[in-house]
Amino acid sequence: MIRPTTRAVAVFAAGIPLAFALVLADPELWPYVPAYLFLACFALLADSALALAPGRLNVQVNLPPVLYIGQPEDFLVRLEPESHRRPEIELLCDVDDNLEQPPRVRAALSEEGATQVTFRLTARRRGKARVERLWLRWPGPLGLVRRLRIIELGNEIAVTPDTRAVKNIALQFADPMAFYGIKPQRQQGEGSEFEALREYVPGLDPRSIDWKHSARHMSLVCKEFRSERNHQVVLAFDTGHLMSEPLQGLTKLDHAVNAGLQLGYVSLRAGDRIGVYGFDSRVRLFSQPTGGVGTFWRLQRAASELSYSPEETNFTLGLSSLAARLDRRSLVILQTEFVDTITAELMLENVERLAGRHLVVFVCLQDPQLEATVDGTPASLNSLARSVIADEFLRERRVVLERLRRLGVHCLDVKAGQIGPALINRYLEIKRRELI
Repeated sequence: MIRPTTRAVAVFAAGIPLAFALVLADPELWPYVPAYLFLACFALLADSALALAPGRLNVQVNLPPVLYIGQPEDFLVRLEPESHRRPEIELLCDVDDNLEQPPRVRAALSEEGATQVTFRLTARRRGKARVERLWLRWPGPLGLVRRLRIIELGNEIAVTPDTRAVKNIALQFADPMAFYGIKPQRQQGEGSEFEALREYVPGLDPRSIDWKHSARHMSLVCKEFRSERNHQVVLAFDTGHLMSEPLQGLTKLDHAVNAGLQLGYVSLRAGDRIGVYGFDSRVRLFSQPTGGVGTFWRLQRAASELSYSPEETNFTLGLSSLAARLDRRSLVILQTEFVDTITAELMLENVERLAGRHLVVFVCLQDPQLEATVDGTPASLNSLARSVIADEFLRERRVVLERLRRLGVHCLDVKAGQIGPALINRYLEIKRRELI
């Protein structure tokens, strides 16, 4: 496909005042007008013929097989012309709504070998994303025309939760002491499962000395304890419309899923059993708790199946159904969202019932826009009104969280970038204190 450039339009448009000027100066000069137009057309055709032909440009596309939500991936395009002409090529990639539109890229073809162009693909939502087509255009040597080539792709890419963050967490918590809570029992409740005997050294708690074994070994030895394993942990995700709200480039549900996978890996390493539960107006998913690091792929698959719902969350149905499915005391990580005290009443009532038998960790995300609206200096009456309303929302949020804490619920109200480490630290604290 060939299209004229702005320079070509300017060349032809310049013929109009030139024609008027020649006719006004001397009517005998009118033959120069068609001669000018003829030369302009000839230059246009020559530029089209001299431009790099689309068929002589080899294009190889290398799409990533999978995208991790919130993490950009490189989409590589390899350009290799079969000609001595090496124009500057402009590239644009068409994607669907599940991907952020990458900016157009300009690339000068290398004099030797192929040229590689990189697009950054960032997924907005989990599921399937499509890269529709690739647009390439380049000018002729005179700059009067542009050659255009469209490559239809239509490739689908799977968008999954960010499992690479799980690997980072695994490296940070690689010390077995962090996973299992293996430590001498210095305070009551920091471990009840016997681990090993060790020689007593000054500084250890004298209450940990095992006098029977000390007499047998003719030296002081003390017991080491570890936190109990094989606890049941359930990651409960609210998939209602409030969790589909975008926050720092991702939906709140995606932030919750990423943090849940990180906690799931740590819990499996700690010897606990992990299950997944999703609900909104009805129960969407329930995965029975399983143990062992080798079952992490099941946890990942279950988390990938959590879809975005436009419906309002029914906490009565969702939490009562969860309680009916649990046959033993469990640690329930409830990741949800609420607006104010009125809409949170049913949530509080059902969380209280759930917390009567199980240990509940309530997780929600802070909205930095609300805090910025409250802390900012109002420039008008409208901005002042917005600041007052935002402050009222934050006040009611604090009221709800305080009521949950009085019910014995562990609450985490953190920023999106801190949810993973905060959730893991709270889990390790619960394990250390043996609250499950």
